[in-house]
Amino acid sequence: MSAVPIPQLHYRRMRPADLTEVARLEKSLYAFPWSIGNFRDSVTAGYDCWTVTHGETVIGYAILMIALDEAHLLNFAVAPEWQNQGIGREFLTHMIEGARDGGCQIVYLEVRPSNLAARHLYRKVGFQQIAIRPEYYPAVSGREDALFLGLTL
Repeated sequence: MSAVPIPQLHYRRMRPADLTEVARLEKSLYAFPWSIGNFRDSVTAGYDCWTVTHGETVIGYAILMIALDEAHLLNFAVAPEWQNQGIGREFLTHMIEGARDGGCQIVYLEVRPSNLAARHLYRKVGFQQIAIRPEYYPAVSGREDALFLGLTL
């Protein structure tokens, strides 16, 4: 089943002017968010940084690092009020196509075991668990493992 297109949704490369809004959204989503500096460094480093917007409002963002024939999805998020509408899946597909167009043969990512919605999305798109990275993420009480996933293109 395809998601019904939502008017005024656009994908565009992340711009320096987006960084404040992206960092604000990140902070609203996560207890241990990336800083605006992390996003700025990603843009400056030339990573494949994208936003999905509704009108002029950033409602999602993604950071993809490509090296040789591998891509690593470093950060991916959609605002809660826009979730469960097919936007995340379409945006993730857009990022995967970018990796494929960049000559990548595989896309990797890490996800918290506690992030059930993200795990479900990644599984639907075809990501498979490769390994567990112990104590990878900061957590309220100590550290949380990461599930290391891969998608062969």
